[in-house]
Amino acid sequence: MSVRTIMIFPEFRNENVINDIRKKYDPLVDLVLPHITLVFPFDSDLSNKELSLHLKECLSGIKEFSIELEGFSKREDEYGNYLFLNVVQGEDIIKNIHHKLYKGKLKQFNNVNDYAPHMTVGKLSSTELLYEAYDYVSECNEKFSTVVKKISVEVIGEQEESIIIIEQELNG
Repeated sequence: MSVRTIMIFPEFRNENVINDIRKKYDPLVDLVLPHITLVFPFDSDLSNKELSLHLKECLSGIKEFSIELEGFSKREDEYGNYLFLNVVQGEDIIKNIHHKLYKGKLKQFNNVNDYAPHMTVGKLSSTELLYEAYDYVSECNEKFSTVVKKISVEVIGEQEESIIIIEQELNG
């Protein structure tokens, strides 16, 4: 069994801004590219072929779509102190994909009640550091726009690195 995650890896013209923020605040910056998580890490004995078929079925009828990220938010929960880059366009489509993927074969892994699409750009060790990071990034007025053309499945490697194993094109 292997821990896998389903994500969007958007590519932005001004991605260097995101990477600069992540270098400062995200311990995973060197392990995984900037991403929007659709299905959170799950450990399953589903084969990659079965997972690929599930992805294909769930994404049937979904075409490429535009997204825009802008502005930041912070979240403190039992998993840590997080700094998010907010999705401001394409949110409904991302939520729809999230809900479709958690049906059927992945239903048992859905423990997310209030899914809000975002890109994590920081995980801080304390609330105080989170608020300092939030103050810093709040001065960033950049907008990040792109077209999502595919959904990816990664395996989380032994060193927490991201290894892409499946890519499903969106072509409706």
